[in-house]
Amino acid sequence: MSLADDVEYGEDGLLPVAVTDHTSNRLLVLCFLNREALEKTIAEGLVHVYRRSKGVTVVKGVGSGHVQRVREIRVNCDGNSLEIRVDQEVAACAHGYYSCYYRRWDAEKNRWELIDERIFDPKEVYC
Repeated sequence: MSLADDVEYGEDGLLPVAVTDHTSNRLLVLCFLNREALEKTIAEGLVHVYRRSKGVTVVKGVGSGHVQRVREIRVNCDGNSLEIRVDQEVAACAHGYYSCYYRRWDAEKNRWELIDERIFDPKEVYC
């Protein structure tokens, strides 16, 4: 049995995956993998994701070169989601931040608050 056989995909054939930084434990991105993406992630050691909007499997960060190198894969208690712990190249967020979770809700001001600095300019990376 392989890891790809031993998880439970949703009705849509997708598996939710939390990608975290192996060193800091910081949540970088929540993405979805289909069986193909999971098998390629395991085989190549780079996170592959299923792009729902385009219906394709791609290496996460392939356009920017900001790939995620797999260090460890963990499964939740129900076997229906994964945590992939990675070494992140540059940044995970296409908006230029290290993590896609760069804002937090400020209940007193009733708005989102920026909590990280932008690492790169997306206009320069995704020309």
